[in-house]
Amino acid sequence: MPIESRRDDGTLIIHTEERVDSANAQAFYQELESAIESDDRAVVMDMERLTYISSAGLRVILQTARKLQQQNAKFAICSLTGTVREVFEISGFDRVIDIHSSQADAVAAVNG
Repeated sequence: MPIESRRDDGTLIIHTEERVDSANAQAFYQELESAIESDDRAVVMDMERLTYISSAGLRVILQTARKLQQQNAKFAICSLTGTVREVFEISGFDRVIDIHSSQADAVAAVNG
């Protein structure tokens, strides 16, 4: 599962692909591990393209959030689509992870 990442003024911005499920969750986690450096202090995951996430995908998001918290980095998610947003709300992830409607809002939050 290829992800795209770039750094913009000290913020790591990660774009996910369309699906994260049990078939590709481990590869997704490994790609995130490769993209996030130990000195990153602000990370935004843009999920605009994500159309499906399973519990395995949610677990990867939670593991990533915990790792970033341990390295004192701020983490936010943005641009959730309707169905994916519902999954985050039903699972309670919207109360655990900082979620924003746009990438600009998320970047401002992790840098603010």
